[in-house]
Amino acid sequence: MGKLAQSYVSGLGTLPLIGDTIGVHLDRIAQRWPDRPALVVRQQQVRWSYREFNERVDAMAAGLVALGFAPGERIGIWSPNNAEWVLTQFATAKAGLILVNINPAYRLHELKYALNKVGCRGLILASAFKTSDYIAMIREVCPELVYSQPGALESKSALNLRWVIRLGTEKTPGMANFADIAAAATPASRERLAGLAGELQFDDPINIQFTSGTTGNPKGATLTHHNILNNGFFIGEAMRLTEQDRLCIPVPFYHCFGMVLGNLACVTHGACMVIPGEGFDPLAVLQTVSEERCTGLHGVPTMFIAVLDHPEFARFDLTSLRTGIMAGSPCPIEVMKRCTTRMHMNEITIAYGMTETSPVSFQSSFDDPNERRVSTVGRIHPHLEVKIVDLEGKIVPPGRPGELLTRGYSVMRGYWDDEARTREAIDEARWMHTGDLATIDEEGYCNIVGRIKDMVIRGGENIYPREIEEFLYAHPKISDVQVFGVPDPKYGEQLCAWIRVKSGEALTAEEVVGFCKGQIAHYKIPQHIRFVDAFPMTVTGKVQKFIMRQRMAEELGVAEAKTA
Repeated sequence: MGKLAQSYVSGLGTLPLIGDTIGVHLDRIAQRWPDRPALVVRQQQVRWSYREFNERVDAMAAGLVALGFAPGERIGIWSPNNAEWVLTQFATAKAGLILVNINPAYRLHELKYALNKVGCRGLILASAFKTSDYIAMIREVCPELVYSQPGALESKSALNLRWVIRLGTEKTPGMANFADIAAAATPASRERLAGLAGELQFDDPINIQFTSGTTGNPKGATLTHHNILNNGFFIGEAMRLTEQDRLCIPVPFYHCFGMVLGNLACVTHGACMVIPGEGFDPLAVLQTVSEERCTGLHGVPTMFIAVLDHPEFARFDLTSLRTGIMAGSPCPIEVMKRCTTRMHMNEITIAYGMTETSPVSFQSSFDDPNERRVSTVGRIHPHLEVKIVDLEGKIVPPGRPGELLTRGYSVMRGYWDDEARTREAIDEARWMHTGDLATIDEEGYCNIVGRIKDMVIRGGENIYPREIEEFLYAHPKISDVQVFGVPDPKYGEQLCAWIRVKSGEALTAEEVVGFCKGQIAHYKIPQHIRFVDAFPMTVTGKVQKFIMRQRMAEELGVAEAKTA
């Protein structure tokens, strides 16, 4: 590949796109590797081969057909990671249903909004997780459940909802149990399911994932078989996955990271999905990787930091590790280096993308030079296009920051029942506007500079927080750091750094400033420095800078600057 003249790349693929639906593809994989391990779920003592996993998927899919679910109808899942989640992901696809991923952290208002926005006819839910009592919440949204028959709910609050299906064996009024789905399958529903395999199309919508903005209601990104099956396949290709691999997946399934980069990357390659627990726990990850001899591990940077910093880290044998993905938020170079040296993840890759693009657009490769592998998000995925544009929409030269736009098979169908916001995101030429600031160098490597809305403008100077974070990560006493802008009456914005200090260390703001002086420009040195034990996070481990910004604005007694 020659030097780029402009910031535009298109991914060459030696392998064609897959033209299957998810159900047909699972059948092919199960036929090819029937006796290879498909799913291990530690907390449930589940160990299924691909033959058994596919049989259970078929039974559940036929059960959904028998219960009256028709292709195109929506069924939600509100649960942490478990075997039922994985079965539901593939069974709904086989039955032609649209799986609606509901964030395990949602509360009443958000649940009600999600159910009604997409018109869920069914909801599969766990009984509880952490501080969430899901059964109490769905009863509050739908008090009619108590005196309804399973499948016959008529609620004033969730107008389309008929079926509420709970995990576990305990009986709850108005609800069916998860096991009842497969038990409902009949010879006729199995025959109908077999017929659907030839009727369903790979461009049919199959999944809705809500993307949460800092303002406004969440948007339902609508993805197809073709979107996520192919993205999962090419993610697995970049990791060099085979049927011999065992991937530890501690990231949530409700998000693309778990269900696409995890489950679909594995299933498209006959690899084993290994689930260390319902939610992320660093000790469970260490135990799982060691005892299951996992060859891969996924996580957001904060997860890898928690694993590396765990007091019992040294007693676990992690030599089976080879690969994995760090993604979900900017990946600190120092953390990547620690993963390759201390966790044996010599082929760890960084992936970049967004829910609306299935999600991955860029991924580093095992054979990229080490410095490229830890300091960029790699190069474009096969069969995709990306360009970097300025504020006028014109492509910029290599190395210059601008907004990253993606086009290709991975771009979502749109936001469910929201034509206006779909048109804002996807232009007439089918480019998805990501809102991310990025550069592409002359060799095609991409670097994410930050979010357009995260860029700090201090006295007319554009500052990219990611750059300052990378610099501060090199300080020997700093474990984790987040840099963001806060309103300032004189400069418009000033930089603020929230810092987590390594265990057993002490650090002062003066030391941090001294570390910066003479190394970075004066206007890039954080004006406000705070030492914290934790950052506000989403369930997927993404740091919520807008909350940090709000807290600092309140503490400092400053107001957000008005913008036109």
